[in-house]
Amino acid sequence: MQYFSTNNHNIKVRFKDAVIHGLAPDKGLYFPEEIPQLPQSFFDTIENLSDTEIAYTVLQPFIGDEIPEYALKEIINQTLTFDFPVVKITEDLYSLELFHGPTLAFKDVGARFMSRCLGYFNRNSNENVTVLVATSGDTGGAVANGFLGVKGVKVVILYPSKRVSEIQEKQLTTLGGNIFALEVTDTFDTCQAMVKKAFLDSSLQKYNLTSANSINVARWLPQMIYYFVAYKKLKKLQQKVVISCPSGNFGNICAGLLAYKMGLPIEQFIAATNANNTVPRFLETEEYLPSQTVATLSNAMDVSNPSNFVRILELFHQNVPELKSVFSSYSYNDLQTKKAIQELYSQYDYVADPHGAVGYLGTQKATIPNSVKVFLETAHPIKFKDTVEQVIGKELPLPDDISGIIDKEKKSIVIENYEELKESLALIYR
Repeated sequence: MQYFSTNNHNIKVRFKDAVIHGLAPDKGLYFPEEIPQLPQSFFDTIENLSDTEIAYTVLQPFIGDEIPEYALKEIINQTLTFDFPVVKITEDLYSLELFHGPTLAFKDVGARFMSRCLGYFNRNSNENVTVLVATSGDTGGAVANGFLGVKGVKVVILYPSKRVSEIQEKQLTTLGGNIFALEVTDTFDTCQAMVKKAFLDSSLQKYNLTSANSINVARWLPQMIYYFVAYKKLKKLQQKVVISCPSGNFGNICAGLLAYKMGLPIEQFIAATNANNTVPRFLETEEYLPSQTVATLSNAMDVSNPSNFVRILELFHQNVPELKSVFSSYSYNDLQTKKAIQELYSQYDYVADPHGAVGYLGTQKATIPNSVKVFLETAHPIKFKDTVEQVIGKELPLPDDISGIIDKEKKSIVIENYEELKESLALIYR
C-alpha cells in the first residue's frame, strides 16, 4: 500500500515513511492510494470475531508487508486492552463509550497503535525520533501515555494555555521522562499551525520530527476499529445504524467514513460540532471559510480549521453531493450542550461529558427511518468534572487513574511563538 499527498497525488510513500514523517513535504496529508474492499462474508460472520481479529482484518491491507503478521498482531493486542461498550439509552438510542482506556479518552487507541508502530520501525536504530503534536485536549494525554518510555522517542506536546481542563492538563504535564509539554499562549489552531510549520523547517530536520495528531496515518487509521466493533454489537438488532460523532479535527468521523467506503453498512454519519462550525457552513454553501476559533465547554473540539476534512473530501473524490448523501454536520452552542447533559441524566440516568452531549444532539438530526442512533462518548465525564457536576447537581467520583495524578506538579514550558518553539526544542535536546 502506498500513500499519496492530498496536495499532489504524484508524491507517494509507503506506510513506514508516512508514519515516520507524518506530513507530506508539500504540507499535504497522506492518503491511501487504494481503499480495500472487505468481502460480504466478513460482515456476515463479524459477530463471531474478537475485536483484535476485526482490527487485524481491517488494518492489515493498509500496512501490507511493512510490519510482519506476528508483529502487527502483537501491536494490536497491546493496543486493544480495553473494551468499547455500547450502552443502551432507549430502544433506538445507544452510546458507544470510547473512554475506557488508560487516559479515559477515545484517542488512546490511535496513540497506542502509533507508538507501537513507531517503536517497531525504530527498533534497530540508535537515532531519536521527535513526536511533535498539538492538542486541543485529549490528544496530549493519550499520546503522552502511549509513548511514555518508548525507546528512542521524545514527545513534545503543544497545548493552548487555559483552554484545556485541569485533568487534561495534568495528564500531559506530569509524566516527565521522555514527555515534554509546551504551553502556548494562544488557540489550538495556533498550536497546530506551529507543528505543521516545524515539519517543513529544514533547520529542524536534525530532530527527526513526526506527528501524533490524526494527520498521521497511524493515529488516524485504527480509529476505524470503533465503528466495526459497534456494528458487531448492534448487528443482532437487525436495524439500520446511524452514527453521530462529536467532531473537532474530524479525524474520528473520517475514519468512520473510511470504514464505510470499505463496506461497513452504516446508513448515515453525522458530524456534531460545537460553535466552531466551519464544516456545517461548508455543507450549506460549499465554501470552506474557517473563522476565529471559539472557546467552548467541549474544548477538544475547539478547532476552526479541521485538518482531516481534506481527507473526507478525498474519500468522496471532491464530490460534495455524493458526500452529502451519507454525511451531514450540525453545530451546537454551550447552552444546548448543557441542556443535553441535563436531559441525558434526568431522563435516562446517563452521565455524559460535553463532547458526548454534542454527539447526542446530533442523533436528533438522523433522517433514516426505523434506525438505531449511536452517539460516540469520546471522553470520561470526570475530565470535565466542574461542568458536568454543575449541570447534574451531583459529585462525580475520581477514577483511580485520575486520583493518582491530580496532585502531581505540572511541568510545562510557556511559549508565545514559533521561534520560542525552536528554542524549546534546542533546550530539550541540549
